Amino acid sequence: MSFISLKKIGDAQKKPAVVDVRSGDTVRVTQKIKEGEKFRSQVFEGVVIRTDRKGSHTSRITVRKVTSGVGVEKSFLIHNPLVEKIEVVRRAKVRRKNLTYLRERSGKSARLTNKPFDRNAVNNPEPAVKEVEKVASEKTAEEAPAAEVTEEKTEA
Repeated sequence: MSFISLKKIGDAQKKPAVVDVRSGDTVRVTQKIKEGEKFRSQVFEGVVIRTDRKGSHTSRITVRKVTSGVGVEKSFLIHNPLVEKIEVVRRAKVRRKNLTYLRERSGKSARLTNKPFDRNAVNNPEPAVKEVEKVASEKTAEEAPAAEVTEEKTEA
């Protein structure tokens, strides 16, 4: 198989709209868990310490939280169908992509400085996708009358 056909297959597996998640964000990930024949939703909230392959269908985030004094990390494939929703709760000012140094820290030294952000705009990527589609449809609508005008001139 060629690279182009593999890319088409991978792009077909992507979700249409995904939240822009960055390192340092505190996120709430809702995931489907299968127990027997039933599914239930489980929420995992923590700090994103790593993001990998953002533009790919295999993009992944690693989320860390401390529970009962024990650090727990989970990796989530963003485009996995079992990941129902990713919601950004807080956004922090960081200067690195991988925040693995937080593993050795606890208490005040593990804090990140919050920065203001528009929570609704970040957590609702669908309107942005609809706006892009709207602009694209307007461009095609603008091109169509221009084609008609050129045809009229040729007829006259």
